[in-house]
This record gives sequence, structure tokens and C-alpha cells, in this order.
Amino acid sequence: MRKFDLDSRSICLPVRIKQLSLTTKRDYRMSFADILYAVDDNVARITMNRPEKMNAASWSTWAEVETAIDMAENDDDVRAVLITGAGRGFCAGTDLTDRRPEDTWSPRPLTGRKLKYRTRYLGPAAVWHCTKPTIAAVNGAAVGAGFSLALAADIRIASESARFAAIFTKRGISADTGTTWFLPRLVGVERALEMVYTGRIVGAAEALNIKLVSEVVPHEELDARASALASQIAHGPSLALELDKRLVREAATRSLDDQVELEQYLQAITQGTEDSLEGRNSFLEKREPQFKGR
Repeated sequence: MRKFDLDSRSICLPVRIKQLSLTTKRDYRMSFADILYAVDDNVARITMNRPEKMNAASWSTWAEVETAIDMAENDDDVRAVLITGAGRGFCAGTDLTDRRPEDTWSPRPLTGRKLKYRTRYLGPAAVWHCTKPTIAAVNGAAVGAGFSLALAADIRIASESARFAAIFTKRGISADTGTTWFLPRLVGVERALEMVYTGRIVGAAEALNIKLVSEVVPHEELDARASALASQIAHGPSLALELDKRLVREAATRSLDDQVELEQYLQAITQGTEDSLEGRNSFLEKREPQFKGR
């Protein structure tokens, strides 16, 4: 008897239902007010686009982020997601000056109970739950809810101008948007509490030292570096990568024996894909593999 449940409730395997194009380019800029969304070379780029406010996010902004993540999830041409900010900031947290009524505009219309009772600021949570690889290119200030947005990504690359802060206590409030869930998983409980207690600014060099980010690059090189990494990942065997993401995320919930058994089960599935055949053939033919995501 297996030690873990393999029914549809526990393992949802990504399904590829159409051929992927490696040259797909689409532009969705007119679909949103607070963000930009575009797909190029199998990478969905989400850009927080309120540079006059250092990309501070309102209710509508987070609704747009959720919608953009849904679009990426449901588009088989998207095989990686890159999140960044326009101008000098990544995301300066919640826009405390926004006065737009919540029910006047939203890219994801909500009415009745959904509008009244749902948790409002789920943008970072949507990024975390995205099954596809996600990268945050942190180009400037990532504070408050914007800090959570960066923390939610699988990988964070920061420019030398980046700075981070769980700034909530500076505003006299407790943390939200998942900060207290994301942060200790990256830097440990003690350091997370120190950052939350003080709300202090953490620069790029310190962020690298405490493993808050995986890499720091000169500001002018950030976009090229993050885009190159996103492209490299997007051209990988996407089904295998999505399963790897789930395996790594959930490993702490299983024993080693259960994890190894699940790894073997899922690897048997990926061995039946076209990408697996291409991986073997490219090795035998001593060339780089050309994965198609199927």
C-alpha cells in the first residue's frame, strides 16, 4: 500500500493540450490600468505600472495581478512568469492614498458575498500558488505588500538599487499579504521577527547575505539577467519543471521515504513525454535539447 494518496485531490498534473510556440509574442497592455502584461518567447511579464506612486498597489492593482496570474496559468504558451516594476520601484506596498471605490472597476468583477467577504489583497498569494516557475526582478523598493509580492516568487534577482522592508510596524499595523508566512521560510524565524519588529530597510547586499535574494546585479543589467533566466527556464521541459516545483514546495510535509516514492511515481509520468525522449536523444547525439513542453 502506498504511503501517500495519489488520487486527483492530492496530485494535479499539468496538462499540455496544444503545441507550444517558441516565438509567441502578444501584448495585453490595454487590458489593465495598473499593470502591464505581455507574453514573449514563452515568458509572461507582469510589470507593476504606477511609477508615479513607486508602484504602490490598490485593491484594483491586486485584482489585476490575480487576473494576470490566471491568464499565465491558463495559457500553455506561457512557461515562466517574470514580475518587475516600472520606474524606480518594484512595489511600495499598499497605496494608502487610493480613493477609487472598490466596486467601480476591477478586471475580475466581484459581486455579493464574494466582494464583501473575500480576502482583498491576494496578489502575492496568487503568485505563490502559480504552478509555473516565477521570478521577481526587484528593481527598487519592495516594501510592505510589495515585499510580500517579491517573497512570493520562486526566485528573486535584485538590482543594487533594491531595498526591502516589512514596513508595517512603521505604520502602526501588523503585517499582512503573507509576509509572516513567506519571510521565516526564507530567512528563519529569528531574523524574520527582527525585520518585522523593526520595519527596517534591508539593502541589496544584506538581502543577498541573508539569502533573501539569490543574486544581485548592477541596476542596468537587471532586466537582461532576469529575462535571460526566465527564458532559459521557459525553454526547459516545462511539465517536469512544474512537478519539480511542487515536489520542492511540499517536501517538508513528507518523510524522506514518502518523498522518494512520490518522486519515482512522478518521474515515471515525465518519462512518457516527448520532452523526455528529446532529452535522451540530445544526450546520445551530443547536442543541446530542444524541449517543446509536451
